[in-house]
Amino acid sequence: MLLWFLAPSILLVWAVFRSPGADYRTVALGALLPLVEVPIGEPRILHSVAGAGALMAAVMIALRGRRLLQRRLLGLPIGVLVHQLLDGAWTDTQGFWWPLLGLEWSTSELPLLGRGLGLNLVLEVVGAAALWWMWRRFRLDEPDRRRTFLREGRVGRDIVP
Repeated sequence: MLLWFLAPSILLVWAVFRSPGADYRTVALGALLPLVEVPIGEPRILHSVAGAGALMAAVMIALRGRRLLQRRLLGLPIGVLVHQLLDGAWTDTQGFWWPLLGLEWSTSELPLLGRGLGLNLVLEVVGAAALWWMWRRFRLDEPDRRRTFLREGRVGRDIVP
């Protein structure tokens, strides 16, 4: 279950911010980061608002005075938040609001694991369609644009209306 988190995360952030300077690679990485909790099977810090907030604070504090690197790495917590939205993490109140509602971890199954194979396959197809749409919209078939996207995570200024 990678495409469902990868492509829609980039598209949602692009649609909201329309920033040619954003590093969409870090958004994608942040959107995939909560998948490290899949072996546990239950939501932990990366499926909570506190986890995304702590990651944002870490980026801002650790990179104080390095504005460009801060801006690039802010995509990580943003990607984590978009993952939570796409995964439906917000439906597990105890896990999503941990530790505000108590220090015990949620024992609910991760939404990804609870959806079943059929729905997950449908979501992967939606992710593949979003990836195709991005390829076309961002004109990634052009070698220079593709190189810029892969090396810098940016889309061309002319792509952003």
